[in-house]
Amino acid sequence: MLAVISVYGCRYCSWVHAREALRSGVNREEIARLLKGSVDSCPQEEAVAMLYAQHWADSDTKPDHEAISRLVTTYDLEKAETIDLVLRMIRVGNLTGNTWDAFLAKASFGLLGRA
Repeated sequence: MLAVISVYGCRYCSWVHAREALRSGVNREEIARLLKGSVDSCPQEEAVAMLYAQHWADSDTKPDHEAISRLVTTYDLEKAETIDLVLRMIRVGNLTGNTWDAFLAKASFGLLGRA
């Protein structure tokens, strides 16, 4: 989720998923790397899924056939379909969060979110 959020940039999702990652034992440095889009230090068995997730988000939900094929080859069709479903759910959450953020910014005359 953090790998996809690094593409979409929803601050609400970043906060929630970073908090949950901390609760599940992911250290702060790894969370920071994932939020910056780096998957270099993720576990080997998750690397293909992480790279696919970023590609899926970067390609506006239209990954190339090679990426899909590698995902299915690595994990099997059922797990690949599950990963795709989770990515779609993340996208809906991010679009909702970003829309809400834009609404709040307009409602506050741009004052909300300024440091």
